[in-house]
Amino acid sequence: MKSISDRAEVSIDFPDKAYMGAFGRESGFDVKVEPDEVLLRIVRAGEERREVAVHLHYYLLGDILKELGRGLAEHGFLDDAHLHALQAGADALTQALKESKPSKG
Repeated sequence: MKSISDRAEVSIDFPDKAYMGAFGRESGFDVKVEPDEVLLRIVRAGEERREVAVHLHYYLLGDILKELGRGLAEHGFLDDAHLHALQAGADALTQALKESKPSKG
């Protein structure tokens, strides 16, 4: 489990109720890469324990990344610290994709 360096907020809205949770620096996350999807898990330990798991298939994840890129290009409001953090993540993803070999099937 890796430490969260900033903050995450999660909300799930149903017709008759809503669930909300915040995860800060005392929380952790992990990412599990599977053949068909990515699992993102965020965990807050302790007395107010909570856990969120999100399974994203690669087509949806690709669409999300494209929209993130479009939104950032359109608004351009990131400060240097956030810009560098996203650039480092994007560089790591780009390098891994270049080195990845397509599976047969």
